Amino acid sequence: MQVLGVAKMTAKQVLSALRAVARQDKAAFLPGFFKAVPGGYGEGDRFLGCVVPDQRKVARQFRDLSRDELEKLFASPWHECRLTGMLILVGQYEAAAKPKNPHRDFECRGIVDFYLANLDAVNNWDIVDTTSPKILGAWLVEHFDERRVLDRLAASDVLWERRVAVLATLSLIKNDEFEEIVELAERLMDDGHDLMHKAIGWMLREMGNRDQRQLEMFLKKHAKTMPRTMLRYSIEKLSREDRTKWMNQ
Repeated sequence: MQVLGVAKMTAKQVLSALRAVARQDKAAFLPGFFKAVPGGYGEGDRFLGCVVPDQRKVARQFRDLSRDELEKLFASPWHECRLTGMLILVGQYEAAAKPKNPHRDFECRGIVDFYLANLDAVNNWDIVDTTSPKILGAWLVEHFDERRVLDRLAASDVLWERRVAVLATLSLIKNDEFEEIVELAERLMDDGHDLMHKAIGWMLREMGNRDQRQLEMFLKKHAKTMPRTMLRYSIEKLSREDRTKWMNQ
């Protein structure tokens, strides 16, 4: 029920707030940066020209936006509307996940289901990377029996859904759980997209930061055949001597 005298927040207001902080120089730069050019992975995307810190401020301003209005943002042709909408959803998940919330599990599940139902809006690497670990990954840390969703996403023909699966493991890795990233890395070893090689290598590097022995076990098995980009990303934090050793496998 709407509180008397409190106007409902709308997606149009979010768009207006984003337009107010948009910059012409960024609007010209961002399409190239996010490969929104013909033949690029973000082909056809449109940009207002907002930087992420400003989008986070707008997201906090509209943190209570309803799901109906969020869906309008998700359907927007503007990249910043979709990202800001997803940042709002991340904030709503974090609020729902607070230990003292008596409806914590129910509310978090609803947000995760809503997120998965709107993955069409998670259609570039920045939107994936700022949402998947903090919504899906955070949920899976506490719900082991639901981790099969990673298999479904990894099998998708959609690049961004495969990346969602990989980035969700970041929360598991930070919880010292490595089985999922190892399985996904082996499963997606032959993925043809460079963005997947980077994502997997990044997660392997994070695993190595937590447990270098686990990374070395993976490298002993796969360093000779894994994509070079994936290998370079995975060993980035090792010593120069170790990096040289693995690159020369």
